[in-house]
Amino acid sequence: MAKGFLIDMDGVIYSGNELIPGADHFIAQLKKRQIPFLFITNNSQRTPRDVVNKLAGLGIEAEESDVFTSAMATGWFLAHQKPNGTAYVLGEGGLINSLHEYGYSLVMQKPDFVVVGEGRNFTLEMVNNAVEFILEGAKFVATNLDPSPKKKGWANLGIKAIVAMIEEATGIQAFSVGKPSPVMMRVARKKIGLASEETIIIGDTMTTDIMGGKQVGFRTILTLSGVTKREHLRKFAYSPDLVVESLAELNLDELIA
Repeated sequence: MAKGFLIDMDGVIYSGNELIPGADHFIAQLKKRQIPFLFITNNSQRTPRDVVNKLAGLGIEAEESDVFTSAMATGWFLAHQKPNGTAYVLGEGGLINSLHEYGYSLVMQKPDFVVVGEGRNFTLEMVNNAVEFILEGAKFVATNLDPSPKKKGWANLGIKAIVAMIEEATGIQAFSVGKPSPVMMRVARKKIGLASEETIIIGDTMTTDIMGGKQVGFRTILTLSGVTKREHLRKFAYSPDLVVESLAELNLDELIA
């Protein structure tokens, strides 16, 4: 049976601006053996080119076609809901570019959708606009619902906090497209051309990567090189199929056998 990989990035490939040891070798082996894979990230700020440039700085060669972001998943979702629609966006480069690529126009009045992604330049006026548009009938979509890491000095308010403000003000719950949503999982799987049972997702977060994989029938591998620690596993009703310290522990021959 063919096998392929969906690979989370922050906490699996790198931590901040540091390469996690063994990640470069694992990716090099996938490329050498022509095993299908895709880097997947909930970060909607970065374009695929941004991701490729970051990986290059860490010694990993990648193409833009190797990258799939929640912004890209959101563009795909909106285009399938209402082709050539309009959106009011709280977000930055990656999300804006993706919506344009999927035929969406960004507007300041009567949007079909209000779309929220990561960003550092939100204003209260923008949030108020989003609330008004949703109350007027715009559909509410979030690229993901990742929380703030709740660390002192963290410069980027978690998208979940922004979405929560708008949900409270409107009484409307956002539809989230990114991990663990089956939308992002299924579109990513189709991009590598494999069936669910042939797909392995590798991630460091139980509530996004592992939960998402479990919901759609992927094999799941948790790396302890990111946010989840071994002692956290007892808190969850579901378990990864495999737990490793990092990508350096993985035996590719065993995984694709």
